[in-house]
Amino acid sequence: MKKNDRHEAILKIIREQEVETQEDLAQELIVLGYAVTQATVSRDIRTLHLSKVPGNNGKFHYVAMKSETSNGSEERYLRVLKEAFHSMDTAGNLLVIKTVPGMAMAAAATFDGLGWSEVVGCIAGDDTIFCAIKTVEDVKGVMEKIKNIILQN
Repeated sequence: MKKNDRHEAILKIIREQEVETQEDLAQELIVLGYAVTQATVSRDIRTLHLSKVPGNNGKFHYVAMKSETSNGSEERYLRVLKEAFHSMDTAGNLLVIKTVPGMAMAAAATFDGLGWSEVVGCIAGDDTIFCAIKTVEDVKGVMEKIKNIILQN
C-alpha cells in the first residue's frame, strides 16, 4: 500500500477516534492491513503536521491541525490557543509564548495554521514557543491579536 493511502487512513482514523499514542495509531493501521512500525508512524505524524489536543475526557489525542484551516474552520485553532496559553513576552522581533506543559507544539501549529502574515515561523518545545515576527513593530500587533483571542468568551 502506498504512503498517500496510509496518510489518508491516518487522517480518517484520527477523525473518527481519539487516538492518544503513536502505538495506538500504529495498531489501528495494522488492523487496516498496513505494515507499519512506530518509527513510520512518527514520520507520518510529522509529515501530516498532527498535533495533540485535549479531548472531552481530558486526555490528549491527535488532530490534523492544518486541515482545519484549509476547510475554513479556525474554531479548533482558537480553542487550542486559549487552552494552551499561559503568558507572552518579547525579545526584539521574537515573541516568546509560554504555554501549559505539553501544549507548545499544538499552539505553535495554531500560529502556523492561522497564516498571519506577520509570523515568519514558530519553534516549539514542551511549554515555550519562539515566534519569529517580521518586524519589531509587528510584534505589538500580533500580541494584540493573541490577547483578543484569549479574552474572547
